[in-house]
Amino acid sequence: MPESEHTLSTADLAGTTPQEPEAPVEREESADRPETSVRREEPTGQPLFSEGELDRFRGRWQDIQTGFVDDPHRAVQEADELVANVINTLATTFAEHKGVLEDQWRQGEPATEELRVALRRYRAFFDELLPR
Repeated sequence: MPESEHTLSTADLAGTTPQEPEAPVEREESADRPETSVRREEPTGQPLFSEGELDRFRGRWQDIQTGFVDDPHRAVQEADELVANVINTLATTFAEHKGVLEDQWRQGEPATEELRVALRRYRAFFDELLPR
């Protein structure tokens, strides 16, 4: 396993981005408005993890589980490091996806149709991050 995978822990990630909890969003319900079904948008075409990353993460998880019998403490430490690496990879992927999405609407004065397409892509990406 590369050395870099053992240098990050979930404690490192938790300590780097303190955030205030979001205020609850109040939604106005209207009896006049028909209920709309929530439809999942098409995927952005960019997976959150490459196949190689998925295989590597899953393989590492298998190794950790197998190693628990011989050294439980080390297995838990390695699990913590693996989860931190998954989160770090996801954050990097998120930043890349966000940059691509922003480029679609931040340049000049985009037409309403371009903004509609951008919003649909944000929705698809949101659904990938928070699957139902």
